[in-house]
Amino acid sequence: MSVKMKTYPFLTLPMALIIARVMTAVLFMAHAVVRIFNGSIPQFGQFMTHQGFPFGEGVVWVITICEIVAGLLLIANRFVRIAATGLFIVAVGGVVLIHRHLGWFVGEHGTGGSEYSVALMVLLLVVAASDGEKFNK
Repeated sequence: MSVKMKTYPFLTLPMALIIARVMTAVLFMAHAVVRIFNGSIPQFGQFMTHQGFPFGEGVVWVITICEIVAGLLLIANRFVRIAATGLFIVAVGGVVLIHRHLGWFVGEHGTGGSEYSVALMVLLLVVAASDGEKFNK
């Protein structure tokens, strides 16, 4: 049962889940859009080729398109579990290939570690689990 709280966080559970779904989408889409506009796809592609992926730049384009399309699907509240699963796979790949080598922390105590990706994966699990649920508003 969801009841609007009179104190923090001033949200109902359905409202919080909508915010989680939309903001998770925005965070993934931001990665993709910046990658495109900064022109870093070829560099990332070279990294992927060096990691053993054939057609590394093509793999990066698939990741980039997945982040944009899945993000749009999450915002539109369509195929949420499929979109969240695709983004979860992207996040796991990022941890395995990049972030785990940089430690746990992203900032303050480290640079580029896994903590941000793990937080995104937890959000994706919540988003996927809440798909299709009917909540009292």
